[in-house]
Amino acid sequence: MAWLLDKEIKRKMPEEWKGIVPTEVFIQEAEKLVEDAKKEGVILRIMGGLGIAMHSRESRDFAVKLGRTGAGVVKGQEYTDIDFMSYGKQRNKVKEFFGEFGYAKRRATLSSAASNRQIYYHPKGWFYIDVFFDRLIVANHPIDLKRRLELDYPTITVTDMLLEKIQMWEAFSAKDLKDCLLLLKVHNVKEKGEKESIDASYIAKLLSQDWGFWYTATTNLQKLRKFITEIDELGPEIGIDPKQIEKKDIEEIAQRIETLLNIIDKQSKSFGWKMRSRVGTKKRWYEPVERPETVGGFGIWDAILKEEG
Repeated sequence: MAWLLDKEIKRKMPEEWKGIVPTEVFIQEAEKLVEDAKKEGVILRIMGGLGIAMHSRESRDFAVKLGRTGAGVVKGQEYTDIDFMSYGKQRNKVKEFFGEFGYAKRRATLSSAASNRQIYYHPKGWFYIDVFFDRLIVANHPIDLKRRLELDYPTITVTDMLLEKIQMWEAFSAKDLKDCLLLLKVHNVKEKGEKESIDASYIAKLLSQDWGFWYTATTNLQKLRKFITEIDELGPEIGIDPKQIEKKDIEEIAQRIETLLNIIDKQSKSFGWKMRSRVGTKKRWYEPVERPETVGGFGIWDAILKEEG
């Protein structure tokens, strides 16, 4: 893979890590990069599972109960990469910034060029970094984050983090399911957006313009509700001990999902949404994206909700 990088990288890590990069190292490096980028006039915001964990630190014990910790590709390691969003107008600045910190840039491939992203490898080979610009395009339903990065710090908003997860159709994994449950456990759902709450109105308006995104998102939310309310039966399928999850947490998460679904349902839909709804699932409604975490044809739901056709 060396030919793909703009300089040679050799993996070196402290012996006491025993080949596993600690979660705190990911968090510390992500926070440091966002802060240092700010000093250079570059906007970076953390996304993905790491962003959710950082925005939900007060409920780390709940993440442990879900079995979300230590669930990375490397056995015993929680994460393998850090995902960032930035603005396209700062693309060159981002390249210079990571270069100054010793990161090796992956040379542009058809995939990275087409998806408007840059990939960097840690100077000591601990992990890699994905930087997306303006939009999350490597997705079943691309998400536009232009003009939204200043709404939170050092992560994208919890609203956008939830959208990042529920836009998945082909590759919704057990980790994504647990990330959604953690996000909904820690953050309330409100019609009017606040920094520490999920902005239901924003989500509803966004989905009201796009039937395909609406279908994927509401299907995932309905199945999340089914999963949490039937966790005694379904939890063990993905390594969750139902006895570890308290009744009040189950009820709270289920109610927040219900609130969000109700607000989405009440939002008036665009003409384009109504026209596309007539076609329904007879025509593919999402962009295909290959992901190594894919479980079965349409993600984790096929594996755990066996009774649904």
